[in-house]
Amino acid sequence: MKLPIFIADAFTAKAFRGNPAAVCLLEDKLDEDMHQKIAREMNLSETAFIRKLDPTDNFTQSSRFGLRWFTPASEVPLCGHATLASAAVLFHKIKNVNSTLNFVTLSGELKARRAEDGIILDLPLYPAHPQDFHEVKDLIKTAIGNTQVQDVRYSPDTRKLLVRLSDTYDRSFLEKLQVNTQSLLQVENTGKVKGLILTIKGDPGGQFDFYSRYFAPWVGVAEDPVTGSAHTVLSSYWSQQLGKKDMHAFQCSCRGGELEISLRPDGRVDIKGGAAVVLEGTLTA
Repeated sequence: MKLPIFIADAFTAKAFRGNPAAVCLLEDKLDEDMHQKIAREMNLSETAFIRKLDPTDNFTQSSRFGLRWFTPASEVPLCGHATLASAAVLFHKIKNVNSTLNFVTLSGELKARRAEDGIILDLPLYPAHPQDFHEVKDLIKTAIGNTQVQDVRYSPDTRKLLVRLSDTYDRSFLEKLQVNTQSLLQVENTGKVKGLILTIKGDPGGQFDFYSRYFAPWVGVAEDPVTGSAHTVLSSYWSQQLGKKDMHAFQCSCRGGELEISLRPDGRVDIKGGAAVVLEGTLTA
C-alpha cells in the first residue's frame, strides 16, 4: 500500500504554528481499520482522509469528495482545522482547479472556498445552552482549580462544555493557566462531555474579540492547538455576548492560531484561516 500523505499547519500563515493535521489522499477504498492505524501512527490531533465519491473522479478536476477525521484514539464527527488542511493540500499541492470544494462528512456537507489571504470554511453553527454549574463543578475544579468562572454553557450537538473565565483575567493569564487534563477522564466518564473550551473576552479596542483554549482528553487530545469545531460553538456564544456577526479570534495554545469569523444569514458560520503545508510524502505499509 502506498498513499500520498501531507502535513499542513492550519489557521496560520507560518510553518510550525497553528494546528498540524495529516492529510491522506485515497485513490482506492481503504480497509476500515487502517484509518485508525494510520491516525495512530501519525500521532497528530487529527488525520484527515479524502476519498473519491465516484471512480471517475480525480483530485485535480473534481469538486466534491468524501472526508473523514480521526484522532489517534477515535473517529470524530467534525474537525475544522483538518478540513482547512485538506482544502489547502488540494488547492496548493494538487492544484485543484475549482474555487470551492465540497466535502461529504459526518456533519453534513461542508464547503471550503479560496480567498485571497486564506481559505474560508462553511461550517455548522452550534448553540450553547446555560449549564447548571453544580452539575459540572467537579470537572471544572479538577481542570482549573479555583480560577474564577463567569459563565458555563453546554453544546449538546458537539458535547462540548464552554467555560468563560472572569473578565478580570487577560490573555496572558489564559496562556499560562495550568490545566489538569489527566484527571478529567476519571471525573467525567458519562459521555456527556467530549471537549472542554476555556474562553475569555478580548480587550476593548484590541485586535481580538475573544481568546480560547481547548482540551479533549476524552478523544485522545490533551490540548488541541487551534480548533475549528470549538469555534462553531464559540462563534455562537460570543456573537450573542458581543452583539457582533464578524469577529477575530485567537486560540492561545503554545502554537497559537488566528480565526476570522463571520456568522451567515442562513444560520451557519464562515471561518477563515491560513494554512502552510510542511510535509509531503508517501505512506508505505
